[in-house]
Amino acid sequence: MHYLSKVGSAQQLIREAVATYPSICLGCSFGKDSMATLHLVLSVKPDIPVFAVMADTEFPETYAFARSVVARYGLSYTEYVFSQQQGEKYCGRPKVEKTKEVLRDYAAWISRVRKTEGITRADFEPVEERNGLVRVNPILEFTELDVWRCIATNGIPVNPMYARGYRSLGCSRCSFPEEDESETERAGRWKGTPNACRECGIHTHPLRDSAPAQV
Repeated sequence: MHYLSKVGSAQQLIREAVATYPSICLGCSFGKDSMATLHLVLSVKPDIPVFAVMADTEFPETYAFARSVVARYGLSYTEYVFSQQQGEKYCGRPKVEKTKEVLRDYAAWISRVRKTEGITRADFEPVEERNGLVRVNPILEFTELDVWRCIATNGIPVNPMYARGYRSLGCSRCSFPEEDESETERAGRWKGTPNACRECGIHTHPLRDSAPAQV
């Protein structure tokens, strides 16, 4: 599938999701994938609720960038901050629990995950349901190049941390700049730990404890 077909498919999936799930929101981390997804979603539903779950250890530049994006697009935006806990895997359980709390009253949410970003995402589907909560993944088939192409051709603003050599952005404690061009895209995440290159948990753990009871 070529790039423009992927864009068209992503927008169609967003249209279908918005029509099917009136109670839907968009998760945004203000990284490159989130910005491409935000652009595509706003082209379909400009007033969609947008949320971010941010650590108290985010880069200051990410907080500043988030404020500029919210102002630029006039987003219906809510920011939730969680505290990193001593002894916890950075951006692990506290982030998962805060995200569960945010999504409690929604039927569906739109995510920015891509298959080629890491092995933990290779088997994801465009629409997934776990315990009654639906996740929609419109840019699932985008490559890293597709994301940057979308950003470049649409004048989408970019988190300034990418200009400092970061390739995959999380908080200041779990993200490291690229060291060699042969590295995989998420090689800088949790570098030097057992969780290197892997996940914080919000895309791999259930974000709802159980499906609602059938009446």
